[in-house]
Parts: sequence; C-alpha cells; structure tokens
Amino acid sequence: MSIINDYPPEELSNLTRERLMRASTASLHTLLHKRGLKNTYIQNVSRMNTSQVKMVGQAYTLRYIPAREDLDVVAAFRDPEHPQRLAVESVPPGRVLVSDCRQDASAASAGSILLTRLQVRECAGFVSDAGVRDSEYAETMSMPVFCTKPSAPTNLTKHHAVDIQQPIGCGGVPVYPGDVLVGDGDGVIVVPLELADEIAKEASGMEAFEAYVLEKVNAGAAVIGLYPPSEQAQEEYQTYLRQQESRG
Repeated sequence: MSIINDYPPEELSNLTRERLMRASTASLHTLLHKRGLKNTYIQNVSRMNTSQVKMVGQAYTLRYIPAREDLDVVAAFRDPEHPQRLAVESVPPGRVLVSDCRQDASAASAGSILLTRLQVRECAGFVSDAGVRDSEYAETMSMPVFCTKPSAPTNLTKHHAVDIQQPIGCGGVPVYPGDVLVGDGDGVIVVPLELADEIAKEASGMEAFEAYVLEKVNAGAAVIGLYPPSEQAQEEYQTYLRQQESRG
C-alpha cells in the first residue's frame, strides 16, 4: 500500500470556495472546456442525497484493484492498517474522499457506518464510481454523497483497497490529491487546483450573466443574439449592470 503523507496541495481559499459553492457544474464544465480540458465530468455518478446539498472540497484519494478471494475476506477489516479504514480515519476535515473503483458498481464502496464517520469528521463529501450500501440512509445525510447507484454487496466482493493519496481515475476522470471537486444535481466536476481561483472568479460572472439571460428569456426574448451575446446584447447587459449598481 502506498500513502503519500507529504503530498502538499495548497489549501483552497475561502473566497474561491464560496464562489464555487454558487457555481453550477454546468458552468464549470464550460469554462474548463474553453481551456481545453474536456474530461472533467465524472461519468455515471450522481447525488444520492434527497436534499439539494452542494459539494465543494479538495480530493483525498483512495484506489482499489479487483478483489481476490483469498485476501478479501470479512476478517480483513480487523486489520488496523486496512486502507479503506485508514482513509476514512485520515481524510482531513473539509476534504472529499474520492474512491476509484474502476467504474464497477456491482458492489458497494461504503455504507452507513463509514459515511457517518466521514460526516462526523466534517468531511466535505464522498464520491465513488461504485455503489453505496444503506442507500436510504445515505439519502438523508447532510454530507454530500455521490455514487453510481445503490448496491448491497460489500466492497470485499469486488474491490481491494490499495493506495491512499495517489493520483487515481474516478468515473473515467483523472483525480490528483488536492484537486477541487464540485458536485450538484448534475453530478461532479473535477477542477485542477491550479485553475480553481480563476475558474471560480470567471464562474461568478458567468452565473450572473446567465441569470440575466434567463430573466430575458422568461420575458419572451429569443435566444439567438442573446446567448451567446451579440455586441448589442453585451452593451445591453453592461447597461443593466450599471442600473443594478446605481440601485444599490
């Protein structure tokens, strides 16, 4: 098992975190796509919570390989060095535990007890490209939980945990320790840490403009020339912003 304890990702600033909490994953994907990053949306993973919780946090990674019957027995969990248990007990508050299960949802990657432990330890969320057991419990949690689907079988039947804090793939997307994960009702986007500040700032402006566009469309405006905006539409939007500022 490999654990990189000296992997030194920077801490996400409070301002960037707040901006990302207001940004949609759709907007973030568009902004990353403009920068040439096309594979940032974790495939086949969705929010389990019935409440509309939003997730923003830096990745703390856990990698699995296929299970083997002579090793992955129930007694394996008695080992205090078991990587899954170690990950749950070592992920820092405010981080997201991200599990690479090779997109195999035929078994779970966590259940109610481990998810509750993560929530008590104030983790920002849990993301897995496998299943989750005790799904009805997970649906009620305040900590964001993202996975492929409910799945009753224990992870030992399919998944053997091996690495903590190593680069992984989750849902076909590369995730490096410290990358920023943003999750909402559309799924999860991975934002490289070095781009997080500028993406978050640009997303704030993009969200404001799209709110303006939605207001115009609701009032009967056509999309052509408005979204994306023509030169005239851009001038009208700037006028709108000045009017909003003058009103305080």
